Amino acid sequence: MAQFKYNQFMNNAKDYVMIILGLMCYAMAFNAFILPHEIVIGGVAGIGTLVYFGTGGLIPVAVTSYACNLALLCMAYRIVGKTFVVRTVFGATVIAIGLAIFQAIFMNIPHPLVPDRVISIVLGAIGCGVGIGTCFIHNGSSGGTDIVAAMVAKKSNVTIGRTMIFVDMTIVSLSILLPFNGTWPERIEARVPTIVYGFMVTFIASYVADMIINSNRQATQFIIFSNKWKEIADKINKEAHRGVTVLDGQGWYSKHEVKILMVWCRKIESVTIFRIIKSIDEDAFVTQGAVNGVYGKGFDKVKIKMKKHKELAPQDSPNGYQAE
Repeated sequence: MAQFKYNQFMNNAKDYVMIILGLMCYAMAFNAFILPHEIVIGGVAGIGTLVYFGTGGLIPVAVTSYACNLALLCMAYRIVGKTFVVRTVFGATVIAIGLAIFQAIFMNIPHPLVPDRVISIVLGAIGCGVGIGTCFIHNGSSGGTDIVAAMVAKKSNVTIGRTMIFVDMTIVSLSILLPFNGTWPERIEARVPTIVYGFMVTFIASYVADMIINSNRQATQFIIFSNKWKEIADKINKEAHRGVTVLDGQGWYSKHEVKILMVWCRKIESVTIFRIIKSIDEDAFVTQGAVNGVYGKGFDKVKIKMKKHKELAPQDSPNGYQAE
């Protein structure tokens, strides 16, 4: 019992440390590469950027982002659960502190750290994506659209990155309303490149975050033909701790009955499966294919909202009678 509590404590401590590192990576990338070029990105950081430049720098990004996070958490409490809310409050506090610290550092230097705007926003987007992804795989959240994405993920199989894109595109588009000295055509001409750069950051960061979050969820399917199928199946069960399905087949050229092994595993476990096969039968015929998703015991849980069907009364039946 004591050992279990110790292991649980260490796992939680590791999660919180990684959440802090991920959020600090996000805060540094945002302030070092994106904010100096006046690019509005998605999330509460983007809302904070709108307020920051809209007020002439009077309200820091950290203040607005923290206020928005608290408001969203109040709305999401019942959906995402207590644990997520606690970790998100922790994450929102950490990222607010990080934004405040790094903004004070990077916004007070004479020129942007990376003068080239395109290179700067690409570096910033990658850094933000790595930070978000690291935070999520350790059961944390940076808040903002992550909260919205988490709520959607609880009810469907829509990826976190895709949800973030839909919400963030709206926020980025609002940058066209920032103060500008000139006519509307001049405003549009000046702001459109900035909006495009904001979209670039959103897509790159979302893609990187999805790659990190889903890297341990990617699955592989093996189809194995071997005369030593029993030994291979037993060893996969014992050493790889994966199930094996045995199918009956027939080689049409030889007209001999054969056994076919089907195995599903995580992508990172593929090397283990290959080593097991090679150690038993180097002449085994093996095919490997990427699988979009594997759902069920030992893999991911299907998240889909089922529609509730209302029972029809006899008079409401399409044929005028109640089916037996």
